[in-house]
Amino acid sequence: MNLVIFHQFLPIAFWCFSTKMAAMRISDDRYSRERACMELALRFLHHEARTQTIRAWTGLSDDRIRKLYRSYMSQARRQLPRHRGKSPHQVAYFSRSLRLQEETALLASVMSLLGVVPLPTPGSVGAEAGGPPVPGVSRGELLCQAFEAFRLLLPAAQISFEHAVFLANSLVRADQLRLGDCSYCGSLLVTERFTLRGARCSHCAGKVCDLQG
Repeated sequence: MNLVIFHQFLPIAFWCFSTKMAAMRISDDRYSRERACMELALRFLHHEARTQTIRAWTGLSDDRIRKLYRSYMSQARRQLPRHRGKSPHQVAYFSRSLRLQEETALLASVMSLLGVVPLPTPGSVGAEAGGPPVPGVSRGELLCQAFEAFRLLLPAAQISFEHAVFLANSLVRADQLRLGDCSYCGSLLVTERFTLRGARCSHCAGKVCDLQG
């Protein structure tokens, strides 16, 4: 009799156990995602990102971002400015000077190496060719790694983190900017989507000018 009851009870107990374990896994996954979002938001705050930028990449609400900022500042060693207004949106910034062109090419190279921006392939046009959308926690972590590596290479770089975010968005969309190759040496550079002639890096452009002079 006890054996019969045991066999009747066993499937119910197993179902209860499985349901409980599934709920725990869902809870753990939710906690992991939440923690990843918070950690990414802290890295963005450290790089002086705007609230709307943090919201777009982490999905956190403005209220949570403000609370996170206050909590972060209570333990920070230096005062971090909170930039207001619109995020950078003019692609002309990246070609404003020779220095910015060189910084942009270096930053784009680092972002492509770390997978923030896909390398161009024949016939592909950024997100139009099925590329993944830029904002997201995983890509945001890669973006932070790329920007931090870029600043290690160029500690006095003029390009801010907000401009790095804008560059990454623009290169993935490829609606105004794209990754290209120097028509002389083949090095990676950032060009406008539609160009009338082969693009040249600043180094090769200087050589051509010297030869013509």
